[in-house]
Amino acid sequence: LTAGKPRLTAHVAANGKHDELLALSAAVQRGSEHPLARAVEEAAATAGVNPAAAANVQAVPGHGMTATVDGAEYALGNGGLLERFGIAIDGLAGEARRREEAGETVSWLAQTKPEAKLVGMLAFGDALKPESRDAVQALKEAGIRTVMLTGDNRGSAGHIAGQLGIDEVHAQVLPEGKAGIIAQLKAKGGRVAMVGDGINDAPALAAADIGIAMGGGTDVAMHTAGVTLMRGDPRLLADAIDISRRTYAKIRQN
Repeated sequence: LTAGKPRLTAHVAANGKHDELLALSAAVQRGSEHPLARAVEEAAATAGVNPAAAANVQAVPGHGMTATVDGAEYALGNGGLLERFGIAIDGLAGEARRREEAGETVSWLAQTKPEAKLVGMLAFGDALKPESRDAVQALKEAGIRTVMLTGDNRGSAGHIAGQLGIDEVHAQVLPEGKAGIIAQLKAKGGRVAMVGDGINDAPALAAADIGIAMGGGTDVAMHTAGVTLMRGDPRLLADAIDISRRTYAKIRQN
């Protein structure tokens, strides 16, 4: 639904040392292929910030990552990751809420050892694909209900869903949780198609009645899905369903 090219819109340090926050964030994420990590690296390069080398870098599925920089241990990710370490975001909670309500994604950087403390907040913005609104409208006209599953925060998810007219939103969903929601939708008696392009989408693609991968996504998603749309244009989804219905009608006619 979005262009998939987020940019860093703000970095706010708890102690006011904003460049230090940017440098540490870039160090923790250096080498990561995640779009948010690339956005941080680009912002650091533009600001002339040279991040230090990180060690013991580990991914925390559905939450973020941890790493050691200059002997201190850090965690970078969503609010759930900070909760694991008992770190509060009180001082920046209001700013984060405003950013989320404006449709931005918020990440947090915290030091976990030797002292547990909040380092700062990172905010990211990503533009909607121009075709997304037409894609959702075409599905509605075809009698198909739309549901968004995302690991992003509720504020950002609700903002995007409102712009596009999506019927139902499930935000802050962990990768394993997406397949569970697919199962709940199926249990209500509906036929469920899941559209995704990332590694985290693979379990849900497999759980759905039909999995549909977006071209340009991960190999895992395309191998798991039954259908791959060859371009990243979400309007192709309604086209694929229309072709399927027409083909099956022709088979029945014959």
